[in-house]
Amino acid sequence: MADFSGSPENRPSEISETSDRSQNSSADFDPCTMRKTKPGLKRLFLTLTVLFSFFLGAPFLLKSIEIYRSPLPFRDIDSLSDSVGSSPLFFPCHFQTIFVGFDNLDAYELGSSIRDEMRKLTEHPVCGACSGSNYTVSVTVESASGCARNYNAESSCMWRCGAIGELDFDFGSGSDDDGVDEFLGSVLGSCEGLRKVYSVVVVNRGGEIRAVVGKYRHGWIVGRVLGERMDELVARVAETFVKVFVNGGKESGSIHGEFMPVGSDGRIILSFNLLNADPTDWIYDWDFRRIDEILFTPVIKALGPVANISVESQVLYHTPKSSISYWDEKLDSYIFSTKDLPFFVNSNEWHLDTSTAAGGRSKILQFVLYIPSAKECPLLLQLPNGEISVTNAFISPMWGGVAVWNPPGCLRDSGSKPPARHTISPQDLQKVFEIFMGQLRQLFGLKSDSLYVGASGTTKLLASEKGFTEWELDVLSRQHACFNLVSCATTLGSLSRLVQSLPRMIIMDEIGKQVKFSLEAAKLTQNNASLGIYDASASPQDKQDR
Repeated sequence: MADFSGSPENRPSEISETSDRSQNSSADFDPCTMRKTKPGLKRLFLTLTVLFSFFLGAPFLLKSIEIYRSPLPFRDIDSLSDSVGSSPLFFPCHFQTIFVGFDNLDAYELGSSIRDEMRKLTEHPVCGACSGSNYTVSVTVESASGCARNYNAESSCMWRCGAIGELDFDFGSGSDDDGVDEFLGSVLGSCEGLRKVYSVVVVNRGGEIRAVVGKYRHGWIVGRVLGERMDELVARVAETFVKVFVNGGKESGSIHGEFMPVGSDGRIILSFNLLNADPTDWIYDWDFRRIDEILFTPVIKALGPVANISVESQVLYHTPKSSISYWDEKLDSYIFSTKDLPFFVNSNEWHLDTSTAAGGRSKILQFVLYIPSAKECPLLLQLPNGEISVTNAFISPMWGGVAVWNPPGCLRDSGSKPPARHTISPQDLQKVFEIFMGQLRQLFGLKSDSLYVGASGTTKLLASEKGFTEWELDVLSRQHACFNLVSCATTLGSLSRLVQSLPRMIIMDEIGKQVKFSLEAAKLTQNNASLGIYDASASPQDKQDR
């Protein structure tokens, strides 16, 4: 049993200690210095001053730590994205057909038939094309009794009755298609204004039917047409309008128009490179300035509405290819096939990207003229069907093109040390740059040859000395305007979603200005497209997508 006898004895000492503490604490309060009244206004004033100073400095504190965000027009960006996504960009197009030498034809009925055929070919229009709701078809029928027109006839470019009779040469033989083209250009010249009109002249004379599309915005179909073949003729006219003038005569395997090789700043740099694979065998140079003045100056001017183009050139040495060629006894040449093309370009030895004029957003297209060494000369490209390429060249989409040029005779300059320098003759250089021009057309998604083969027959396409015809430039302008608008809406939409998802992301005033400028450019493009102003819609100044 526990012993508690000691506890009572200890309690008096604890009580005495507690009383001593209370006496000591009472002695700490001096009656002379103790406040005998409640705090007055002075303490209240000091308290309020401290609080006021804190509240006064709080905005400056918050300003010093805030994330600066320039205000962005999110509602306008969403509106642009919705409009571009829901309704592709279509251009108003105007077509007219002139039937010469036909009797008992109704202009209204022909216009309706052509429009129906065109509507069949445009059931699924792509961005940048003409839809059935925004194009007009006018018809003029010229017969011995005079001219009859439907209600859609354009008063500004009406066909002058009897104009075909002024032609001094055979209209349908094809012996002078350039002359016919210039003649029709003079007759239909009033249609080449702001409101572009595409015309097809159908002449009922001669034998077999032949179709030609000129350098401007017109074509012609000549041949003996009987009454039972009028449906075929109407279908051919509609195909010319839709497949050639609107779609550019593109084939299914050609480069799609969305991937036009234009930088986001609207600039293209054409870099031409002459590559001597082994300068110990031979050294070749070229007179590039002459070709630039004669050939590329009109091309650059023609493509001005699509892109700002500059040209540069260089000559490189010790530039072997990466692929391996083999000797063919039958052809007496070295052969490389299309399977070797991905390995032909030697990125380690070919120092092509040397342009100082190219910015981060400019597009550089490389055009390479490759001169093989003596141990692989002549070097020929074999196509998949086993035939040898006529041009001995190939393209790489969005990169450029390569052409192989074999020196005459492929004879090594063994008697001269060092080897003598040669200059490519103007005739050979002209052929080479014609190949490069065809490659440039292919990179833009156009045909490199002069024929269009459609469901209704074959149509001859006249070439322009500028490299691109008027109607081809219209196709490029429409497609590039569409591509720019889609890119602008996509980029701005992505930026809007990113900024709204990161509330502490810094947005400078310059970004806000560029966004507003891009929105204005997009709206201007849509307005120009609705008016059918192709050049302004694809103008380099309007190509601001970020």
